[in-house]
Amino acid sequence: MKRSLFILFLCCIGSGLAACQDEDHTVPTLPSGNDPEINDPVVEFYDWEKNRTELLTSTDMVLLYGGGHHRAPYTWDKERVSSYIRYVDTDNQSHWLFDSFLFLEIMDTGTGGANKMFAKGYNLESANQADWTKLIDYYFQSETGIGALDASVKEASTILGAPQQKRQIVISIPEPIVYQHPEQASSSTKYWGKIDNQTLDFSNSADRIKACKWYIDQVRAKFNEKNYQHIELAGFYWLAEKATDTRDILNAVAIYLNKLKYSFNWIPYYGADGYNQWKSLGFNYAYFQPNYFFNESVPDSRLEDACQKALTYDMHMELEFDDNALNSRGKAYRLKNYMNAFKKHGIWEKKRLAYYQGSASLLALKNSGNAADTQLYHEFCKFVISRPIRSSH
Repeated sequence: MKRSLFILFLCCIGSGLAACQDEDHTVPTLPSGNDPEINDPVVEFYDWEKNRTELLTSTDMVLLYGGGHHRAPYTWDKERVSSYIRYVDTDNQSHWLFDSFLFLEIMDTGTGGANKMFAKGYNLESANQADWTKLIDYYFQSETGIGALDASVKEASTILGAPQQKRQIVISIPEPIVYQHPEQASSSTKYWGKIDNQTLDFSNSADRIKACKWYIDQVRAKFNEKNYQHIELAGFYWLAEKATDTRDILNAVAIYLNKLKYSFNWIPYYGADGYNQWKSLGFNYAYFQPNYFFNESVPDSRLEDACQKALTYDMHMELEFDDNALNSRGKAYRLKNYMNAFKKHGIWEKKRLAYYQGSASLLALKNSGNAADTQLYHEFCKFVISRPIRSSH
């Protein structure tokens, strides 16, 4: 089952471009040549974009969902996010934990929500320009989200010393969905909003690309405005988990991002359309979802097969768990199986990893008070911090 659809189910019942890092961990090179659209004087290059010579690298990227009112708590404050930055082991020694943080959201439902979707497939109205703007504003609050993360890294640095590289931020790009109501054949394609006083028509690929560039530029401007000292904007993430509905616009978005010195990241689900074409679609990094954790009818062989596919197609991988990893829920063994399989196949040693952890399931393990949960929490964190691919953070 597609991971994001599984999340929706839980919500309903409970509330030719740059190549990927290869075996020797080379960094994707930036494309050469001039792009008239990017060299246009109206596009402002910020200092960090001017000074970068290559795409930034990270090894361990955790997914932080937020922006939808169905999530509780709604915000990532400093107290919550700090546990994803610094890990204290059983000997009371502190370590840097994740080095990259993906901020993303798939929908906004619940009390106070807009009942909109940021990616196709949830039987909701498609998010428009105002919704995309609200999502950016949510990420860039001073005391929560990226602001809280910057403050937490500063605090951790007083204990650990400054890390060799700043913690990295990756921001998701909402899917520019063609129809306002995709399930309705007569639905409008001119629902999203205006740029330069021109109403965009999402039946045109050029207008969908224009919306994505607008969003990227809004994020860049916000990041510049905040003047963070301990984090850097490393890349963007494509929210649609299959290529079917957006393959006609991906290369244009990729070129724009790479010219601005940002990576283009993707996490396709198991069997997703285009997963094995990720390089030609324009992505710099693609993380393959095994989709093993959630459904116990999925056999252990899924992990074996997913690892083999990732190695065959030069992909990185996603490790997945949610609150069902708690001892009381009975699926801790499936999280352990990920760690074992990734070590067996060399994924742990040499590939970048993304970590899907429900809304905040790592915190659930850490704070449950159950001895088995505490043990699993430490086992997982040690799995992250001891990976050979990591630099001395």
